Amino acid sequence: MTRYGQLIAIRPEHIQSYKQYHAAVWPGVLATIRDCNIRNYSIFLRDNLLFAYFEYHGADFAADMAKMAADPVTQEWWRIMNPMQQPIATAREGEWWARMEEVFHTD
Repeated sequence: MTRYGQLIAIRPEHIQSYKQYHAAVWPGVLATIRDCNIRNYSIFLRDNLLFAYFEYHGADFAADMAKMAADPVTQEWWRIMNPMQQPIATAREGEWWARMEEVFHTD
């Protein structure tokens, strides 16, 4: 299992809508997340930043992310979510959610 932390900005005018959508995530989106070996997935909000945490339990992260990106229901979800978000200033070229370095963990 690999832990992931990611960061993205949310446009302030979309915070309430984003929260409403995530209070009732579509079942197809949740099924795809699970089918792509993601568990214990959370998104936290602070000011205009979203922090995501999840645990990946698969063997090929790139293949599972490609599978997720190919899912029509997930594509529709992203079509709605993406305009609400914007990469942080330090995101790498082509990076939407910026991956974070894990510097500490304890069980």
